[in-house]
Amino acid sequence: MLVVTPWSSFWDHNYFSDLLPALGAILDTAAVRGAVSGIGVVTAIAGVVELTGLFLRTGRADDVAGRPDPSMEP
Repeated sequence: MLVVTPWSSFWDHNYFSDLLPALGAILDTAAVRGAVSGIGVVTAIAGVVELTGLFLRTGRADDVAGRPDPSMEP
């Protein structure tokens, strides 16, 4: 949502922009729209990295769980 919304018509017609015209002028700049999109990209990448780590950790735990603990051998 954060990647696409700043560049859509939804961004131009929001409550805060109509309430405060000075804020609307700031929100309409390409720099602010780009910053919001950048936050969206960073958030999406962080989510993918976290999910990848979760899936890799789950796979490793299954492999290790089936093996005997080497410290318990006589």
